Amino acid sequence: MFIVNVEGAIHRDGKWLLILRSEKEEHAGGTLSLVGGKCDQEGVSSDILERTLKREILEEVGSEVTDLSYVNSSSFVTESGIHVIDIVFLCHHKEGEPYAKSKEEVDDVMWLTTSEILTHTELPVYLKENIKLADKLLQGHNL
Repeated sequence: MFIVNVEGAIHRDGKWLLILRSEKEEHAGGTLSLVGGKCDQEGVSSDILERTLKREILEEVGSEVTDLSYVNSSSFVTESGIHVIDIVFLCHHKEGEPYAKSKEEVDDVMWLTTSEILTHTELPVYLKENIKLADKLLQGHNL
């Protein structure tokens, strides 16, 4: 069995929203990441990925997003052996200035350019790859 996790590559004014994950988080605590979370079991439902992502973004950073577009998917295994499928969406910031709303999950928020993310020495490769793919998709939308 997998946990299904969704993340938002949230874009506004040439920058991407990253969060500093709380040290209390079981997975990747104290690291920079995209905003997101895991899907709850709902039985039969539609748009579960998109609804989950919008809910998680509102809960964690107090913002609303729009225009969700699929970026990519991957899988990984957490330090405790849990298998996760991760789906990333490109999102456009709609409203609500992001802040560390959920102190249990988020210590800080920051906006970084693509270049700042790609040259950051402490960011994981998968985060840089997700931003590269989201940026490419964004550029295609701006044609």
